[in-house]
Amino acid sequence: MGLAGCNMPGSGGGGTDTGKDGKRGAKDGKGHGKDSVEARPIGDGSTADTGKQPRQPAKPQRLEPGQTPPQFVVFSWDGAGEVGNGLFPRFLKLAEDHGAAMTFFLSGVYLLPESKKSLYKPPNNPVGASDIGYLTDEHVKDTIKYVRQAWLEGHEIGTHFNGHFCGGSGSVANWTPAQWENEIEQAKSFVTKWRTNTGFTDLDPLPFDYEKELVGGRTPCLLGQDNLLPTAKKLGWRYDASSPGGRQTWPSKKNGIWNLPLQGVPFPGHTFEVLSMDYNMLANQSVNSTNGNPARYPGWRRQARDAYLAGFRRAYESNRAPFFIGNHFEQWNGGIYMDAVEEALKGMAGHKDVRLVSFRQFADWLDVQDPAVLEKLRTLEVGQQPPGGWNAFMKDAAEQDVEGQKAAT
Repeated sequence: MGLAGCNMPGSGGGGTDTGKDGKRGAKDGKGHGKDSVEARPIGDGSTADTGKQPRQPAKPQRLEPGQTPPQFVVFSWDGAGEVGNGLFPRFLKLAEDHGAAMTFFLSGVYLLPESKKSLYKPPNNPVGASDIGYLTDEHVKDTIKYVRQAWLEGHEIGTHFNGHFCGGSGSVANWTPAQWENEIEQAKSFVTKWRTNTGFTDLDPLPFDYEKELVGGRTPCLLGQDNLLPTAKKLGWRYDASSPGGRQTWPSKKNGIWNLPLQGVPFPGHTFEVLSMDYNMLANQSVNSTNGNPARYPGWRRQARDAYLAGFRRAYESNRAPFFIGNHFEQWNGGIYMDAVEEALKGMAGHKDVRLVSFRQFADWLDVQDPAVLEKLRTLEVGQQPPGGWNAFMKDAAEQDVEGQKAAT
């Protein structure tokens, strides 16, 4: 798999309510929801409508007056291809062990065999080009297997688009809204026609309708969001996770879409902050080299883990802003970032009010909140505790909402 990281080194810069017990929906021993229905094939049978997704949280509820907001944390994965290193199943198991839902931003070309790469016509690039390459047939099979398992276990399948072009005239930074729409349609086509494109007959279909499932994504290298958003809105997307250099504050909408950026977090040993993604940790530790000095791996692993935990604690103990973490299934610098994110997740799970959710689930929660309450939450700066405590702060927000409704009538 190619180097699919973000381009912001040195950055100075789940969604439904889980109910009172914080548990997600039940599943049987096969990873299917207890209320699962018979699959209805879609198109060539690469995907199928299997009904409501299993293991989803309870219906989201509005915050009550005086209620402390949950601490939402979203772990997401760019590319989401399995290349034989066992990382996809490793993190599915971790999520299972800790009741977490995650978002997997699937790269469409990871379901397209290299022998059929001429089917991909990337905007402003040669036919069949891809800066992250193509997977072997066996790895395509593995990716299909684990994407299927992920959805059945309650995770979200978003998109990381296709060829991951970050530089030169063909960069996604230069794509028009129409070109983004073309790229998205191709990504959906590779996901929904993998059976035709691969000829595989020994795999079950992906158990979802991707036209309905796909409600958000993250662009390559966090580039091109401004021209993507008009297309995302046209397609009915709920959120976008492409904005670089975000801060740990409560999010707002951009062009009608929830803007859910990676965020700057404290970087132990430095005065600047680092973006909450494994590649940006690497860029600040081994200067973009994926094979740095092995003697430094233990220290770098601790530093990355502690950066994630520092960002978590800062939000959890102050403004409760949602915390977004981006990752890749890569063994950069000996796999230390995979160990760091696993240790960080374990350090976050189990705390009171913590919800480990997907982006889609978080968007579900945002959509049912009182706008005045969200606006009040946005007044809290990074690391700022609510003046007077959460009870008084949130009661004030509720009262302002009531007054606003009275004024409107």
